[in-house]
Amino acid sequence: MTLTNKSSGDALQKLLAIMDALRDPQHGCPWDLEQDYSTIAPHTLEEVYEVIDAIEQGSTTQLESELGDLLFQIVFYARLGKERGDFDFTTIVESIARKLLQRHPHVFPDGSIESAGQPAQISSSQVAGNWERIKQTERQQNKSVPVSVLDDVPQALGALLRAGKLQKRAASQGFDWAEAKGVIEKLREELAELEQAIASGSHQETSAEFGDVLFTMVNLARHLRLDSETALRKANRKFETRFRAMEKLVMESGKGLPELDIDAMERYWQQVKQRE
Repeated sequence: MTLTNKSSGDALQKLLAIMDALRDPQHGCPWDLEQDYSTIAPHTLEEVYEVIDAIEQGSTTQLESELGDLLFQIVFYARLGKERGDFDFTTIVESIARKLLQRHPHVFPDGSIESAGQPAQISSSQVAGNWERIKQTERQQNKSVPVSVLDDVPQALGALLRAGKLQKRAASQGFDWAEAKGVIEKLREELAELEQAIASGSHQETSAEFGDVLFTMVNLARHLRLDSETALRKANRKFETRFRAMEKLVMESGKGLPELDIDAMERYWQQVKQRE
């Protein structure tokens, strides 16, 4: 990575100009000209996951590249919004700047950049609590009728992430266990209900109880200050690494996994764990 002396403003203007050229009705790129909000959305999600992957891989070079790809997605939406008269890049930036000033009163006491500079006498947990309260006030101001704290939790979020957000919103109203111990007791209760559902032979009931177990696990992660998605991604990577190593051991023995029974596979699996 090579750092330059060019201003970020110049670099951003260059990217915006490139986007304008790509969407030029006469001379632009045919693929880019066919896109709209909905067709770009899947690409945005893919870019977000690639950013996360670069972080988890510890590659700053890859992260730099993937962040550029993600930034281009924002620029693309901004161009589409400008063409439709919905918004543009400037209004997007102004919107997030205004939001950040409003939601950090401990840093910007009067809601202006100029008011920053005093030590923030507040903990990170207090910041999180204030953040939720401010967001709730904003939601109420934007609607003429009473709203639920669960409003605007996007339906399109991944199930683990959405479960965590729903629980966090509910907890902001006091609907929560005081400590992780209570969640663990709830988990035991849900597991017992899952076993009963399995014994009943009802697929529908088993699916419902299994969902309750997952939902409670997300709640436990929140109380343990863990991110469910990150924890599961790490578990996935650990399993993949171990399984590949097991495949290699079996192959080196002159056999293939389908030739082994489960007990033999378990012995190879334990060998891999011991080598770790």
